[in-house]
Amino acid sequence: MSGETWVRNRWLHVFFAGTMLLTAVITALGWSPWSTRWPAYLAVVVLVVAYIGYGHRGYDSPRAAAAFLPLVVVAALVLPAVVPSTAFVQCIVFPLVWVQTERVRTAVLLSVAVGLASGIGLQLSSGPDALVSTLLIEGISVIGACAMGVWISSVAGLSEERRQLVEELRATQQSLADANRTAGIASERERLAREIHDTVAQNLAGIVMLTERARGDLANDRSDALEERLTVLEESARAALEESRTLVAAGAAGMTRDSLAGALHRLAERHTRETGTLVTVDASDCVLDRDAQVVLLRVAQEALSNVRAHAGSASARVLLLSDAGQTVLRITDDGTGFDPEQPTAGHGLRGLRERLALAGGTCTITSALGRGTVVEATLPTGAAPGLPSAVRHPVAEVSR
Repeated sequence: MSGETWVRNRWLHVFFAGTMLLTAVITALGWSPWSTRWPAYLAVVVLVVAYIGYGHRGYDSPRAAAAFLPLVVVAALVLPAVVPSTAFVQCIVFPLVWVQTERVRTAVLLSVAVGLASGIGLQLSSGPDALVSTLLIEGISVIGACAMGVWISSVAGLSEERRQLVEELRATQQSLADANRTAGIASERERLAREIHDTVAQNLAGIVMLTERARGDLANDRSDALEERLTVLEESARAALEESRTLVAAGAAGMTRDSLAGALHRLAERHTRETGTLVTVDASDCVLDRDAQVVLLRVAQEALSNVRAHAGSASARVLLLSDAGQTVLRITDDGTGFDPEQPTAGHGLRGLRERLALAGGTCTITSALGRGTVVEATLPTGAAPGLPSAVRHPVAEVSR
């Protein structure tokens, strides 16, 4: 028997041991000679040895119970037949029958068998004169044992059902926790992909473009332009390094804080220096929190990156409007335009929409071939409360 089962049934074991000891003592105090008492001692010894050997496993082993319960019925017959006062042994016999039998019907039949055996034993020792009292005692004993057994079995059944429900609930909770963990990992990967695309990848693209232009200046022996180009290239590389450190630090203390308007002006100035495309900014300070400002700055970065890579425009404009209800960021260029309905292979526009959706905002892209493009991002005032903490970076760290 397992340790858990032993602990669960320990009081029944104690009750069994106490009953057997009391039965032996009552048998020893009887006035009948040894020649008539030894079957009672034998019944007690056999029952105790069988219980210790394999009877206690009957709670978990149907085969052990099938071997032990017949001895219980025999003891219920022998003990009252030898020493009538030991008929109280039924107080342990009935519980043993019920706890070691899986089916209620089988337990009821065995209880009746125990009652009949004990009644026969009492009749053998007391004679016909005690028939009425024997029938009354055993009838009440069997009925009471069956009633208690059925009730306790129903309680045990309910307890088992609750235990299974608790186990299923725990398994479901664990499954949900695993699913949430998996979803969190996937969400974090998507967030990192957006951050890398909007910062490091864009800077590297700018560095590649500047390097190509510097190589052309070198080939054409334009030393003055080459020196200026190398200066911008160094600044871009430093900015990429700083943004990489910021992304790793994920908003660590000590970073410079700045307004969205100032960050947009620096972003436009840098874009103009790197590409030669004039970018004008019309922006003033807004009431958005820092997280929402980062979202809008990422939108401006992505839009200007697309202007540099695809639009071929001569100029672009960044407009930031804010009122009591919402803040609108609009980036307009006069480039070649594209069809917004056609799927794009890049991650930029999709990541831009996802970022705004997480912040509670919307993104509208209007474009046509040969007519330029307008990217408009809208955030409600005080938006972005649900952004992951890892993306809550100060604004200035992305636009040096």
